[in-house]
Amino acid sequence: MLRLAPILLAVAYGLIYWHFSAWRTKRELDERSTPLKDPMLEALTARLARALDLKRIQVNVYEIPTINGLAAPDGRIFLTRGFLDRYKAGEVSAEELVSVIAHELGHVALGHTRKRMIDFSGQNAVRVVLATVLGRLLPGIGVLVANGLVHLLAAGLSRKDEYEADEYAAALLTKAGIGTGGQKSLLTRLESLTGMRGAPPVWLASHPKTADRVAAIEELERRWRVT
Repeated sequence: MLRLAPILLAVAYGLIYWHFSAWRTKRELDERSTPLKDPMLEALTARLARALDLKRIQVNVYEIPTINGLAAPDGRIFLTRGFLDRYKAGEVSAEELVSVIAHELGHVALGHTRKRMIDFSGQNAVRVVLATVLGRLLPGIGVLVANGLVHLLAAGLSRKDEYEADEYAAALLTKAGIGTGGQKSLLTRLESLTGMRGAPPVWLASHPKTADRVAAIEELERRWRVT
């Protein structure tokens, strides 16, 4: 039992940390967000709602200047003010922005936000085991190697979630009659919009390469046409 104590502590730490992080995120979003009010975007989200057999989809604006969309741990959907500013400036279309909403809905519907709690706890346990073993085999660098391996694991799980959310969004946008054009065009331009250049190697990145994401969506469309 004593041998398992560090692993159990790591799992407990992961659970506590996730709940604390979720509470802190909720408080931040409550304090710095407002309901989205835009006729065009509301009309498009209403089409998503009908496709999902829902009365409405509430989207909120997170008042920060960065360009992002997010699904909160409690299931709420947010677009940042920076994204809305680009939309109002004509740099992002309504269809492109609603594809972000559909993507974040995918994270919620597929349970990704809650799955991260389990993933984080499991990764902490793996980190403890690897650090213990590698620390003996590779004194001085074993812990660093363990952290690197866990980072690779986390990045791989995150990329899988992104592909799944893209697939959900593509299906929802198609069912709603909006189509995937905006989804693909936004993915293609996202790096230039956010100013993020020089992406890390794919095995270290939390998101798949843009070309791979677009190709996966187009493969879905080919399969749907056949069936």
